[in-house]
Amino acid sequence: MRKYFGTDGIRRIANTELSPDLVYKVAKAGAYVLSKHKEGSPTILIGRDTRISGTLIESAMVAGFLSYGANVKLLGVIPTPGVAYLTRKLNADASVVISASHNTFEFNGIKYFSNKGMKIPDSLEEEIEEVMESGKLDELTAVNEKIGVSEYALDLIDEYVYFFRKNFDDEIEKVMTDDFIVGLDTANGATYKVAEKVFTALGIKYKIINNNPNGININDGCGSTHLDGLKKFVVENKLSMGVAFDGDGDRCLAVDEKGNEIDGDMIMAIISHSLKKKGKLNKDTVVATVMSNLGLNKFAENNDLNLVQTKVGDRYVLEEMLKSGYNLGGEQSGHVILLDYNPTGDGMLTAIKLIKSILEEGKKASEMASIIKLYPQVLINAKVNSDKKYDYKENEEIKAAIEKLENEFAGNGRVLIRPSGTEPLVRVMIEGEDQEYITKKAREVADLIEEKLK
Repeated sequence: MRKYFGTDGIRRIANTELSPDLVYKVAKAGAYVLSKHKEGSPTILIGRDTRISGTLIESAMVAGFLSYGANVKLLGVIPTPGVAYLTRKLNADASVVISASHNTFEFNGIKYFSNKGMKIPDSLEEEIEEVMESGKLDELTAVNEKIGVSEYALDLIDEYVYFFRKNFDDEIEKVMTDDFIVGLDTANGATYKVAEKVFTALGIKYKIINNNPNGININDGCGSTHLDGLKKFVVENKLSMGVAFDGDGDRCLAVDEKGNEIDGDMIMAIISHSLKKKGKLNKDTVVATVMSNLGLNKFAENNDLNLVQTKVGDRYVLEEMLKSGYNLGGEQSGHVILLDYNPTGDGMLTAIKLIKSILEEGKKASEMASIIKLYPQVLINAKVNSDKKYDYKENEEIKAAIEKLENEFAGNGRVLIRPSGTEPLVRVMIEGEDQEYITKKAREVADLIEEKLK
């Protein structure tokens, strides 16, 4: 089992669990693993979100990279997918994003991307950890003229903005109407500047909230994990719809003109419907995870689509898409991958494709969202001993309770148990037709897991 990397890079409390010393080692080992076949000095990009600890972590990473002999370009505050895009655009050898995504400000994290702009696979993360633990780091020290140099490249964010202009300017102009106005919630995070730049460049009218980061207000009651503020803002201002990003900008959720949530499954349904009509949905297939709502399965069945499901994590969605030649996939949380454009979840890209799909149909956001009917779903976190969070598979009482509940559903519901990759939690997710019943059952299962895995 990996010691540092979880399901989405490394994510810990900044400056204690995620200490500068640890960051330095992760950087040095990462530079070696990701560029060991490179002749000459590798180039690595660094982007970050708006957390107060961002520059601290950035400084430690820069030191690690330069000590190895890598050259660094500092992109400043930029969405994760912007870093992924620029990695390919600039032919960099690797990149790293300093962010804890949707977590509160005291957390921070490290996500590595390969030279192809994709999150690195588990095997490379394991190799980085092996180098860190092997005592080999001292051997990877550049000396004299081999020491790396860093430079600020803050203007490269405009290359990411140009990506949207190049791909969508003409198409949006054809379908845009004067009365279409979008509410934007940037979560006081990495999209706080670029969202305005992109929407202005494409001529999409907008009103924006939560775009004044102060280092500690990222994701604080706002963004894709806290939609109530955006719902109220859209309704009070009579906007056409709203979109909300998370702290690092790789996911997007939306609300319709009535203030109803449009989650990741609904977004994928709307976009897949649009792509299929144009013959642009590869193999008529959508890739989702096992956490996706049963309603997405029913939508696929009713619209002659194939639904392929992977384990949780957008990296596994991407792996399946690359392996089988699919171009649309994602997660209920709003990580949507549009592989024709970018090989990672991109909240801004998702928002623009969703808006374009709605405008092309000439319907209201609520009408478009109605093409999929979601099942009630409950998710409860069971707090457990971190060392025991995978033991639910072996506990006979837990297994029996789950099996009994699945038999009761008889195909009209499901139970999904999943340990958190970053916290001492086991997530209990239940779907069914009766909200009150599944809430009661989810609580019972979660309580049982907490009792048995203390």
